[in-house]
Amino acid sequence: MSMLTRRVTYKIYPNRQQEKKLHYWRRLHCSLYNAAIANRKTQYQKFNHAVDYFEQQNSLPEFKKVWPEFKELGSHALQATLKRVDFAFNRFFKGLGGYPKFKASRRYSGWTYPCGAGWQVETDGEHGFLKLSNLGRMPMRGKARTWGKPTTCTIFCRQGKWYASITVKCEPKRETEGGSVGIDLGCKEAITLSTGEQISKPDFIKVGEIAVKQASKQLRRKRAPNRNKRVKASRRWRKARRQVSMRQRKITRQREDWLHQITSNIVSGNSLVAGEQLNVKNMTRKAKKGSKRKAQKTGLNRSILSVGFGMIGSMLEYKLAEAGGFYVESPTRKLKPSQRCAKCWELTPKTLANRVHICSNSKCGHVEDRDINAAQVNLAWARGQELASLVAEPPRTTDCGSMRQLGTMKRRKLHAS
Repeated sequence: MSMLTRRVTYKIYPNRQQEKKLHYWRRLHCSLYNAAIANRKTQYQKFNHAVDYFEQQNSLPEFKKVWPEFKELGSHALQATLKRVDFAFNRFFKGLGGYPKFKASRRYSGWTYPCGAGWQVETDGEHGFLKLSNLGRMPMRGKARTWGKPTTCTIFCRQGKWYASITVKCEPKRETEGGSVGIDLGCKEAITLSTGEQISKPDFIKVGEIAVKQASKQLRRKRAPNRNKRVKASRRWRKARRQVSMRQRKITRQREDWLHQITSNIVSGNSLVAGEQLNVKNMTRKAKKGSKRKAQKTGLNRSILSVGFGMIGSMLEYKLAEAGGFYVESPTRKLKPSQRCAKCWELTPKTLANRVHICSNSKCGHVEDRDINAAQVNLAWARGQELASLVAEPPRTTDCGSMRQLGTMKRRKLHAS
């Protein structure tokens, strides 16, 4: 397997002096970020000159002469902060985001070391120490599934805790069997497999959502900040806001851990997983103004986001790539798996209230749970694409060992039938 890039996040434990300096460095990087945005904006508005990344990068030596406190941050880390500004403007020019805004230091997460300069890690993947230039050595806790060569390091702060996100080049390996399964995602049952197994949303997510709702209710009772009226947030409001953030982060961690366990179990038994293409961003849009079902749409959006539709596909994709398997997504709009019969491929229109699939074809009469039938449709479509690829191109023409094995198994089944 070729070298892949994986990201591992460790929690770091600086002492008081180191933590004070980390906060100071974060403010400096935030000031540089805002200065770069202001420079681009002023140059274009007053002189009609478009400033690019390389112009700002080349001006860093003169910038550090005027502001010597930036010297200890390291040239590469400062260049990475300017690259963030360039990335934000490129997204704006492509129509993928709004115009870059100035950021407050408390909302600026952290900074990045884009290469090996300025930092050093002492670990074999489990716990260890992180050493930053002009700061010192700090213990860290965490565990990497596969360790390799460290390439980049991002330091960021969440709720007063400091973390180091390290990318490593490694050769991850996973064990899998030769099975195949289709999946269907839903709100009633989080994940439904073509085998008939249904995985429900765990209870701790619902308990966590109730805790967040209670904490948010307490937050609304406190004096909130208001810039227009020049009202500052009360001490109790800030304390209640930290409670809401802490509970939200806990739900996020629990959901990610649950999804990692579920997807790992699916990959361990199946080398081919068939899902469906879902545009989660459009599915969770707000209801239109004046809509009578605004509350229902809000509840539906909350259910979709609480399951994590957008994370399941990406997790299955990279885990199957590590195991030498394949993750295929069927075109939902064209295929319509929730309305198509898995046996005869006939379309049977249904509403959301219809939870059982009853085929409209009199010769078929297939009856199955709606979600299980949709998962079986996804699997049947993926197998059809697999067979078409084997007919179009012999497996021996590719260098992928898993593809050759898949082609051999398919030819054996065809000969046996």
